[in-house]
Amino acid sequence: MMQLAYSGTSPFVRKVTVLAIETGQHAKLKRVDSNPWSDDDPLPATNPVGRVPALTLEDGTGLSGSQLICEYLDAQHIGSKLFPAAGPARWQALNQQYLADGLMEAGVAGVVERLRRPEPYRWADWVKRQQSKIERTLDALEAQAKAGQLGGPITIGTLSVAIALGYMDFRYADLDWRKSRPALAAWEAVMAERPSLAQTRPA
Repeated sequence: MMQLAYSGTSPFVRKVTVLAIETGQHAKLKRVDSNPWSDDDPLPATNPVGRVPALTLEDGTGLSGSQLICEYLDAQHIGSKLFPAAGPARWQALNQQYLADGLMEAGVAGVVERLRRPEPYRWADWVKRQQSKIERTLDALEAQAKAGQLGGPITIGTLSVAIALGYMDFRYADLDWRKSRPALAAWEAVMAERPSLAQTRPA
């Protein structure tokens, strides 16, 4: 059985979990609770960078990062692929994944600054910079929603966007991102009911 270094609050781990559910491979993953902030956690033996998610295959091979792990898992099943084949659909899906990952990275950076850094050393300009990234990316995704670019078959791009928006709800509830982005909000409301997303919604 493959082992997934896991943290329940990581949106990147959630992305791997959602893809595993979508491709019928969730039962093949053994979740191993990990704490990237603990010096005693064995995570660096799997991923020297010390970040989740990290996947250990049955032969002991380690794969790190949600993008790589998701593409690996997508290559292991015979159903419809979430990573489209080369062509416009693939580039759109990968670009959407990039935007979603950037949104999550900015969100995580802001959370770390608020919750992990001692208050006297917190950098207000850094938090403001992450907030600007979040707002710009949400606006770009609103434009894609209005243009119908988030419609069509489910891809790694659209799943990643839905997960990133879920992280905004989880960690940035006061942002109220839906208020000025009605197209994106309407799209997310439908996506949120998808079983793989509903089952993994962070609490």
